[in-house]
Amino acid sequence: MSEPIELSTQSTPTAETIAPEAVQNRTARARQLLGMKGAQPGETNLWKIRLQLMKPITWIPLVWGVVCGAASSGHYTWTLENFLMAIGCMLLSGPIMTGYTQTMNDYYDREIDAINEPYRPIPSGIIPLPQVVAQILILLIAGLLLAVGLDFWAGHHYPSVTMTALGGAFLAYIYSAPPLKLKQNGWLGNYALGASYIALPWWAGHALFGQLNWKIVILTLAYSLAGLGIAIVNDFKSVEGDRKLGLKSLPVMFGVRPAAWLCVLMIDIFQVAMAAYLMYIHQNLYAVILILLIIPQITFQDMYFLRDPLKNDVKYQASAQPFLVLGMLVVGLALGHAGV
Repeated sequence: MSEPIELSTQSTPTAETIAPEAVQNRTARARQLLGMKGAQPGETNLWKIRLQLMKPITWIPLVWGVVCGAASSGHYTWTLENFLMAIGCMLLSGPIMTGYTQTMNDYYDREIDAINEPYRPIPSGIIPLPQVVAQILILLIAGLLLAVGLDFWAGHHYPSVTMTALGGAFLAYIYSAPPLKLKQNGWLGNYALGASYIALPWWAGHALFGQLNWKIVILTLAYSLAGLGIAIVNDFKSVEGDRKLGLKSLPVMFGVRPAAWLCVLMIDIFQVAMAAYLMYIHQNLYAVILILLIIPQITFQDMYFLRDPLKNDVKYQASAQPFLVLGMLVVGLALGHAGV
């Protein structure tokens, strides 16, 4: 007589139970490659680690800044040569110089990352420090060589793109490295970051296709005060580590709630100021479009960020920043149309 078959009490994994875990793993791996918080630890591929150090997610605003600068020059035309020059400038501002900046920032931030983001390549010990230094130097040299090449290609008598790249490299150094280490001061550090995201790539794009003048320099430096507000958003995720290490980020200095209000006011006021300037130079249609792009940002600030800055910082950025960067292009087109 055959023995009765014992039914297992353990459920067999199904597609329904496996799928969410697989999706979560893929998402974590993608976040790692992009250099985002919440990455999956344990990656051993050296090239992927190098890419993670360069934080590709941060390249996008600088690439966009080049587009805005080309628009504000008023001289960009859709030819193959101009398109290739623009791609070269985007490569300079995004992957190369931003990659240099982010790698150097991680190098000098390895102590605070050990508290806030211990899965990062340097604090986790996955990549040796000499290789990190080599990556910083290679990216810097490659960026300066590309900048010189772009100036030569554009026929510049004054190497404006090269000087912008040199200025950006120096700013990145004093932002991250002692003794100045601007990022230790919430005001100076965040403004340096805002200028790096808005003014510097804007200058590079404008200089490549036009004549960079003091009006554009001053306007973009003022616009970078909105970038200061954007930079403050990134400080909320590291409040605990900043406080332990004595870093004077604005959320540490003023508290989470007041810093959140300061952040949104900086973002909104200086965008409205740019709209007012567009009206002053009789670019009324562009000014109205910019105001219409500010309204949803204010809505998302109220819906997400001001209610819980620590929990909703990423959700707010994902929702509101597309409208801000579109507004940058509107300003660039208006300045180019007005011949500023």
